[in-house]
Amino acid sequence: MLRRFTPAELDGAAMLLRDGGVLAYPTEAVFGLGCDPHDRVAFERLFALKQRPPNQGVLLIAAAFEQVEHYIDLAAVPAAIMRQVRSSWPGPHTWIFPRSAAVPAWVAGEHAGIALRVTSHEPAGALCRTFGGALVSTSANPHGRLPARSAQTVVDYFGDALDGVLDAPLGGQTSPTVIRDALSGAIIRA
Repeated sequence: MLRRFTPAELDGAAMLLRDGGVLAYPTEAVFGLGCDPHDRVAFERLFALKQRPPNQGVLLIAAAFEQVEHYIDLAAVPAAIMRQVRSSWPGPHTWIFPRSAAVPAWVAGEHAGIALRVTSHEPAGALCRTFGGALVSTSANPHGRLPARSAQTVVDYFGDALDGVLDAPLGGQTSPTVIRDALSGAIIRA
């Protein structure tokens, strides 16, 4: 049964995630689907909900750099680049890094790197803080459909197949965050 959480009920939403649930939550521009990135069963359920090929990989969202630092092969990233990335966080900036061994293979898919964002969107950040770490973040929509921009659209898309939704406002972005390669600066998604 789908559970709806308000921002005042973050403890319940975080418990749902820790218990292997899949949760929709607001991000800067659209609702995201999330789960514990280290829970393969939850991750596979999330991909089944999206009807998305499992080789595509996803990004991780966090409330603080410390929640994503261990996923980055820091030795492969020049200090000047890390300063640039860190100056853009928290904020609506997603970066792809060389990944460390801490990244579960299913999260990265066929990609050599890992996409990470430290969000400044308070509902998403508060969820990560309450959960105690980074979360999977992929748009809340069946593959090929428009990303959900409201909790009701999430419910319409997934119904009781989804475990929960955090019903809180989106951020001020009109489109999903730009994704850049941290090493080259190349824009992967505009």
